[in-house]
Amino acid sequence: MTDQDRSYLVFSDVDETLITVKSMFDFLHYRLVHRRGAAGEEEYERIMGGIRRRAADGTPRADINRFYYSHYADESVETITALADDWFAERSSSTRGFYIDSTRAALRAHRAAGAGLVLVSGSFPPLLEPLAREVGADAILCTRPRIVAGRYTGEVDTPVIGEGKRAAVQGQLDARPDVDPRDCHAYGDHISDLPMLELVGHPVVVGDDSELREALARHSTSVRTA
Repeated sequence: MTDQDRSYLVFSDVDETLITVKSMFDFLHYRLVHRRGAAGEEEYERIMGGIRRRAADGTPRADINRFYYSHYADESVETITALADDWFAERSSSTRGFYIDSTRAALRAHRAAGAGLVLVSGSFPPLLEPLAREVGADAILCTRPRIVAGRYTGEVDTPVIGEGKRAAVQGQLDARPDVDPRDCHAYGDHISDLPMLELVGHPVVVGDDSELREALARHSTSVRTA
Protein backbone atom coordinates (compact mmCIF):
# COMPACT_ATOMS: atom_id res chain seq x y z
CA MET A 1 0.00 0.00 0.00
CA THR A 2 1.43 3.40 -1.00
CA ASP A 3 1.05 6.65 0.92
CA GLN A 4 -1.57 7.77 -1.61
CA ASP A 5 -3.58 4.59 -1.05
CA ARG A 6 -3.91 5.10 2.70
CA SER A 7 -7.00 6.77 4.12
CA TYR A 8 -6.42 10.22 5.56
CA LEU A 9 -8.34 13.10 7.07
CA VAL A 10 -8.23 16.81 6.30
CA PHE A 11 -9.07 19.29 9.05
CA SER A 12 -9.89 22.86 8.07
CA ASP A 13 -10.53 25.95 10.13
CA VAL A 14 -13.32 28.03 8.60
CA ASP A 15 -13.17 31.79 9.26
CA GLU A 16 -10.43 33.45 7.20
CA THR A 17 -9.17 30.00 6.20
CA LEU A 18 -11.98 28.65 4.03
CA ILE A 19 -14.14 31.79 3.89
CA THR A 20 -13.07 35.43 3.94
CA VAL A 21 -15.46 36.60 6.67
CA LYS A 22 -15.64 35.87 10.38
CA SER A 23 -18.90 33.94 10.24
CA MET A 24 -20.00 34.57 13.83
CA PHE A 25 -19.64 38.34 13.60
CA ASP A 26 -20.92 38.62 10.05
CA PHE A 27 -24.02 36.64 10.99
CA LEU A 28 -24.52 38.65 14.18
CA HIS A 29 -24.61 41.82 12.08
CA TYR A 30 -26.94 40.19 9.55
CA ARG A 31 -29.29 38.99 12.26
CA LEU A 32 -29.49 42.27 14.19
CA VAL A 33 -29.88 44.52 11.15
CA HIS A 34 -32.37 42.14 9.54
CA ARG A 35 -34.56 42.41 12.62
CA ARG A 36 -34.06 45.97 13.84
CA GLY A 37 -32.50 48.05 11.07
CA ALA A 38 -30.56 51.03 12.39
CA ALA A 39 -31.21 50.04 16.00
CA GLY A 40 -29.73 46.63 15.19
CA GLU A 41 -26.65 48.31 13.73
CA GLU A 42 -26.19 50.22 16.98
CA GLU A 43 -26.58 47.06 19.03
CA TYR A 44 -24.04 45.29 16.84
CA GLU A 45 -21.50 48.08 17.39
CA ARG A 46 -22.12 47.92 21.13
CA ILE A 47 -21.50 44.17 21.25
CA MET A 48 -18.43 44.41 19.04
CA GLY A 49 -17.10 47.19 21.23
CA GLY A 50 -17.33 44.83 24.19
CA ILE A 51 -15.52 42.13 22.24
CA ARG A 52 -12.75 44.51 21.19
CA ARG A 53 -12.26 45.72 24.77
CA ARG A 54 -11.98 42.16 26.01
CA ALA A 55 -9.48 41.29 23.31
CA ALA A 56 -7.39 44.38 24.11
CA ASP A 57 -7.41 43.42 27.79
CA GLY A 58 -6.01 39.99 26.95
CA THR A 59 -9.20 38.05 27.59
CA PRO A 60 -8.73 34.48 26.30
CA ARG A 61 -10.39 33.84 22.94
CA ALA A 62 -12.42 31.02 24.50
CA ASP A 63 -13.95 33.48 26.97
CA ILE A 64 -14.70 35.95 24.18
CA ASN A 65 -16.40 33.06 22.38
CA ARG A 66 -18.60 32.52 25.46
CA PHE A 67 -19.40 36.24 25.60
CA TYR A 68 -20.52 36.12 21.97
CA TYR A 69 -22.94 33.24 22.55
CA SER A 70 -24.42 34.92 25.61
CA HIS A 71 -26.23 37.18 23.12
CA TYR A 72 -28.27 34.22 21.88
CA ALA A 73 -29.95 33.55 25.21
CA ASP A 74 -33.62 32.56 24.75
CA GLU A 75 -33.35 32.60 20.95
CA SER A 76 -35.26 29.85 19.14
CA VAL A 77 -32.93 27.31 17.52
CA GLU A 78 -35.39 26.90 14.65
CA THR A 79 -35.52 30.63 14.01
CA ILE A 80 -31.75 31.09 14.12
CA THR A 81 -31.23 28.11 11.81
CA ALA A 82 -33.66 29.51 9.24
CA LEU A 83 -32.01 32.93 9.42
CA ALA A 84 -28.57 31.34 9.11
CA ASP A 85 -29.67 29.51 5.96
CA ASP A 86 -30.75 32.85 4.50
CA TRP A 87 -27.43 34.41 5.54
CA PHE A 88 -25.43 31.67 3.87
CA ALA A 89 -27.47 31.75 0.67
CA GLU A 90 -27.07 35.51 0.40
CA ARG A 91 -23.40 35.68 1.30
CA SER A 92 -22.24 32.72 -0.76
CA SER A 93 -24.14 33.78 -3.88
CA SER A 94 -23.81 37.54 -3.89
CA THR A 95 -20.66 38.41 -1.95
CA ARG A 96 -17.61 38.45 -4.18
CA GLY A 97 -14.77 36.55 -2.63
CA PHE A 98 -16.80 34.72 0.00
CA TYR A 99 -14.52 31.70 -0.32
CA ILE A 100 -10.74 31.66 -0.12
CA ASP A 101 -10.23 30.01 -3.46
CA SER A 102 -6.91 28.30 -2.70
CA THR A 103 -8.34 26.53 0.33
CA ARG A 104 -11.56 25.59 -1.39
CA ALA A 105 -9.63 24.12 -4.34
CA ALA A 106 -7.33 22.21 -1.99
CA LEU A 107 -10.27 20.70 -0.11
CA ARG A 108 -11.88 19.68 -3.39
CA ALA A 109 -8.66 17.96 -4.44
CA HIS A 110 -8.44 16.13 -1.11
CA ARG A 111 -12.06 15.09 -1.44
CA ALA A 112 -11.45 13.78 -4.95
CA ALA A 113 -8.51 11.78 -3.59
CA GLY A 114 -10.83 10.08 -1.10
CA ALA A 115 -9.96 12.02 2.05
CA GLY A 116 -12.49 12.71 4.77
CA LEU A 117 -13.06 16.43 5.31
CA VAL A 118 -13.65 17.87 8.78
CA LEU A 119 -14.48 21.51 9.50
CA VAL A 120 -13.11 22.78 12.83
CA SER A 121 -14.40 26.10 14.14
CA GLY A 122 -15.36 28.23 17.11
CA SER A 123 -18.52 29.05 15.14
CA PHE A 124 -21.73 27.08 15.61
CA PRO A 125 -23.81 24.54 13.67
CA PRO A 126 -26.38 26.82 11.94
CA LEU A 127 -23.55 28.70 10.21
CA LEU A 128 -21.36 25.68 9.50
CA GLU A 129 -23.84 23.06 8.31
CA PRO A 130 -24.70 24.83 5.01
CA LEU A 131 -20.98 25.33 4.39
CA ALA A 132 -20.25 21.67 5.18
CA ARG A 133 -22.85 20.60 2.64
CA GLU A 134 -21.36 22.90 0.03
CA VAL A 135 -17.78 21.64 0.37
CA GLY A 136 -18.68 18.03 1.10
CA ALA A 137 -17.38 17.89 4.66
CA ASP A 138 -18.04 14.65 6.53
CA ALA A 139 -18.01 16.13 10.02
CA ILE A 140 -18.08 19.41 11.93
CA LEU A 141 -16.14 19.98 15.14
CA CYS A 142 -17.40 23.25 16.57
CA THR A 143 -18.66 25.20 19.55
CA ARG A 144 -22.13 23.96 20.43
CA PRO A 145 -24.25 26.35 22.49
CA ARG A 146 -26.46 24.75 25.10
CA ILE A 147 -30.06 24.19 24.07
CA VAL A 148 -33.02 23.65 26.38
CA ALA A 149 -36.53 23.09 25.02
CA GLY A 150 -35.55 24.27 21.57
CA ARG A 151 -33.96 27.52 22.72
CA TYR A 152 -30.39 28.63 23.30
CA THR A 153 -29.50 29.27 26.92
CA GLY A 154 -26.66 31.69 26.11
CA GLU A 155 -24.09 29.27 27.54
CA VAL A 156 -21.57 26.91 25.96
CA ASP A 157 -19.74 23.96 27.42
CA THR A 158 -16.47 23.78 25.48
CA PRO A 159 -15.51 26.44 22.93
CA VAL A 160 -13.62 24.84 20.04
CA ILE A 161 -10.79 27.37 20.03
CA GLY A 162 -7.09 26.89 20.71
CA GLU A 163 -6.67 23.87 22.96
CA GLY A 164 -10.34 23.12 22.37
CA LYS A 165 -9.46 22.51 18.73
CA ARG A 166 -6.63 20.21 19.71
CA ALA A 167 -8.95 18.15 21.91
CA ALA A 168 -11.65 17.95 19.25
CA VAL A 169 -9.25 16.93 16.48
CA GLN A 170 -7.46 14.45 18.72
CA GLY A 171 -10.81 12.86 19.52
CA GLN A 172 -11.54 12.51 15.82
CA LEU A 173 -8.15 10.93 15.21
CA ASP A 174 -8.60 8.55 18.15
CA ALA A 175 -11.90 7.43 16.63
CA ARG A 176 -10.10 6.50 13.40
CA PRO A 177 -7.33 4.02 14.30
CA ASP A 178 -7.06 3.20 10.59
CA VAL A 179 -5.78 6.72 9.92
CA ASP A 180 -2.17 7.74 10.55
CA PRO A 181 -2.02 11.38 11.73
CA ARG A 182 1.21 11.74 9.75
CA ASP A 183 -0.82 11.29 6.57
CA CYS A 184 -3.39 13.91 7.57
CA HIS A 185 -3.59 17.56 6.54
CA ALA A 186 -4.86 20.62 8.40
CA TYR A 187 -5.48 24.21 7.33
CA GLY A 188 -5.46 27.25 9.61
CA ASP A 189 -4.81 30.99 9.51
CA HIS A 190 -4.18 32.10 13.10
CA ILE A 191 -1.81 31.22 15.93
CA SER A 192 -4.82 29.86 17.83
CA ASP A 193 -4.96 27.10 15.19
CA LEU A 194 -1.49 25.87 16.18
CA PRO A 195 -2.73 23.20 18.63
CA MET A 196 -4.75 21.61 15.82
CA LEU A 197 -2.04 21.94 13.16
CA GLU A 198 0.56 20.32 15.38
CA LEU A 199 -1.38 17.06 15.37
CA VAL A 200 -0.97 16.28 11.67
CA GLY A 201 1.88 15.54 9.33
CA HIS A 202 0.90 18.14 6.75
CA PRO A 203 -0.06 21.49 8.32
CA VAL A 204 -0.89 24.35 5.95
CA VAL A 205 -0.86 28.04 6.86
CA VAL A 206 -3.45 30.14 5.02
CA GLY A 207 -2.65 33.83 4.93
CA ASP A 208 0.20 35.79 6.47
CA ASP A 209 0.29 35.02 10.20
CA SER A 210 4.07 35.05 10.68
CA GLU A 211 3.76 33.89 14.29
CA LEU A 212 1.91 30.77 13.17
CA ARG A 213 4.36 30.08 10.33
CA GLU A 214 7.36 30.40 12.63
CA ALA A 215 5.81 28.19 15.32
CA LEU A 216 4.99 25.50 12.80
CA ALA A 217 8.42 25.71 11.20
CA ARG A 218 9.85 24.70 14.57
CA HIS A 219 7.36 21.84 14.79
CA SER A 220 7.44 20.40 11.29
CA THR A 221 9.62 20.39 8.20
CA SER A 222 6.57 19.78 5.98
CA VAL A 223 4.64 22.98 6.76
CA ARG A 224 3.22 24.72 3.68
CA THR A 225 1.58 28.06 3.06
CA ALA A 226 -1.47 28.82 0.94
